This record gives sequence, C-alpha cells and structure tokens, in this order.
Amino acid sequence: MHNLPKKFYFIKNFNIKELKNLNPNTAIIYRNYEKKHDFTELLQIKRYCKKKSIKIFLSNNFKLAYELKYDGVYLPSFNKSIKHLSYNLRKNFLIIGSAHNLKEIRLKEAQAVSLIFISSIFKKNNNYLGLYRFINLIGLTKKNVIALGGISKKNIKIINFTRSIGYAGISYFKKP
Repeated sequence: MHNLPKKFYFIKNFNIKELKNLNPNTAIIYRNYEKKHDFTELLQIKRYCKKKSIKIFLSNNFKLAYELKYDGVYLPSFNKSIKHLSYNLRKNFLIIGSAHNLKEIRLKEAQAVSLIFISSIFKKNNNYLGLYRFINLIGLTKKNVIALGGISKKNIKIINFTRSIGYAGISYFKKP
C-alpha cells in the first residue's frame, strides 16, 4: 500500500511562509475554486513540494493533476464523475476524496479513492456530524478515513479515539 500522509493542509494559493514549517508527513491539497488555474503557480507548488518531500494533490481536476505529475487528485464530495477510472494510472498516483454521509461514502468507494475525508467532525456547519455520527460513518467503510472540519489543538487528541488515520484542515496549520 501507499505511504499515506497523516495530515492534509488545504491551500488556495502558494505562500512559502505558510508552507515552510510543514514536515513530510503533511500533504498539501491545492483547492482554489474561485479562479482559473495558474499553471505557473501549479508548477511552483509542485517544485516546492518535491524539494521538501511533501505530497501534493490538486482538487477537482483529475486530468491536470495527472498531466502535471502531482502525487494525486482530491475529489470533493460534489464531484460524482467516474471518468478517471478509464485511465491507466501511474503506480503512486493517489485518488482521495471527501464525503459527508453514507451515500457519498459509497460514491467515493465507487470512484476508487484510497482515502475518504469525512466531515465535519467538529465544525458546526451544514455538514456537521459530531463525534458519534463520525465514528458510526467510519464503521461503514473499509477505506482509510481522514477527519475533516474544525480540527484544533484542543480537540486533536480526540481523533486518536476514532479509526481515523489522520486529519485535515486549514486553520489548524496556520500560525496564530
């Protein structure tokens, strides 16, 4: 099996100050739905991550992630496509994705993801699960699971009591 990262940091632009303290056990997911992809920026991120031995994933654009030789692609919960299954994939190219309920978990399994990000464990938004519903959802899949949503220094230890193999976020990784 792949050497899977345990921490995932969602970014929407390339900022070396934010990324310089990350260790190789942290992967980056470039997720920017507000603007068209800037190839120069995508290549800068890739070169930086390769130099620092950090895995890099591109969100919601399988073909571009594959062509740019990223470590993989992140399929958000709203991505329901299975077209990528017709590709003959490189050995270490990972497909990861997020889900909020059982229906979306089954879709991610059909999309052949290696990791499922289940949200939201702590953040009280439209997708809020809470700890007990999160644990119940984890029990319904054999895929590796990453906790997502509202992760903080205070609640990080709670994740160790679940079957989750890691966590993902944005604010957790930003320096105060």
